[in-house]
Amino acid sequence: VQLQASGGGLVQAGGSLRLSCAASGGTFSGNVIVMGWFRQAPGKEREFVAAMKWRGGNTFYADSVKGRATISRDNAKKTVYLQMNTLKPEDTAVYYCAAGRTIQSYYSSEDGYIYWGQGTLVTVSS
Repeated sequence: VQLQASGGGLVQAGGSLRLSCAASGGTFSGNVIVMGWFRQAPGKEREFVAAMKWRGGNTFYADSVKGRATISRDNAKKTVYLQMNTLKPEDTAVYYCAAGRTIQSYYSSEDGYIYWGQGTLVTVSS
């Protein structure tokens, strides 16, 4: 499974962005249970942002983005989206999409994911 993230860019505080992550590879349906977004700010460790159970559509969010982020998917396109609103300078980071087969208790952990995209940079100016 290959993941291609896109949609990052420079945005002013209070603005919005939609990130996309397109999956490819014939083994996607048999190997992916959950898709998630993580981010890594300069000088910080990578952290969980949001996840979606691929078949059921259940969603999970980090407290830091709850109410401002929405994760969604397009089954036919094998694409997951992350809509981020009311962006803050502290949202500045490289955003990574990931896919895995883990159980729900690991949805917010990097250890739960097998496949990773290359990352897309989001910069929020104050």
